[in-house]
Amino acid sequence: MNKPLVIKIGGAILEKEQALIELLSVIGELENQSVVLVHGGGCVVDEMLEQAGFSTQKKQGLRVTPAEQMPIISGALAGNVNKSIVATAVSIGLQAVGLSLSDGHLVSCKLSDKGLGLVGEPKPQDSRLLDTLLKAKFLPVISSIGSLKTGELVNVNADDAAVAICQLLNAELLLLTDVNGVKDGDGEYLPSLNSKLAETLIEQGVIAGGMTAKVNAALHAANQLRRSIAVASWQSPEQIINLLNGDNIGTRIQPDC
Repeated sequence: MNKPLVIKIGGAILEKEQALIELLSVIGELENQSVVLVHGGGCVVDEMLEQAGFSTQKKQGLRVTPAEQMPIISGALAGNVNKSIVATAVSIGLQAVGLSLSDGHLVSCKLSDKGLGLVGEPKPQDSRLLDTLLKAKFLPVISSIGSLKTGELVNVNADDAAVAICQLLNAELLLLTDVNGVKDGDGEYLPSLNSKLAETLIEQGVIAGGMTAKVNAALHAANQLRRSIAVASWQSPEQIINLLNGDNIGTRIQPDC
């Protein structure tokens, strides 16, 4: 059995049912390969917050989560988005099961010190639930909602959540985004990216917004796991097979030497 593959999804794919079906179909074709999906859903959260009369604030691409918004955010991610993905997976014959980070004590969280409100910093804790599900050929679908020791729910950046699950399982990590990797100053996709180049591109404003958080999460994962992390587009899900065959896809985020 190969190492498990953790795939993080979010963004527009959650609003495009056919794209999600195509991704899930590719996952269903993988033989002898355990897969875990970790998802965010900022677009759905923004829509539901707006409907409730709330505005969305971000700091350096990270969502600020006031306490009064947490019921809506957790309901959107752990409820609506999670169960929609599971239902779509089940509809094409996959054995999917929906989870959140705190289920089975998979991941513990502490409150972020970045002034983001109820945002948690995740840490891998107990893999037994996922080990059992993967052994039984289930597809775990994990939302980026966790909890503190006090039992209070917290919002977790989905990239950071994927990193924690990856560390928990000693898995490979693929961050699927709306674009096929990270671009340089000339608008060309980079085949490889390390922390030094990333720092330069962030300072220059080439890497900005949500991509900053994604790149930082991938660099963190690469350094923790001591291997490169792939950032690629969900618009070409067949690339997953190429990745598992050892081919380079998207941008490879490299660990520090």
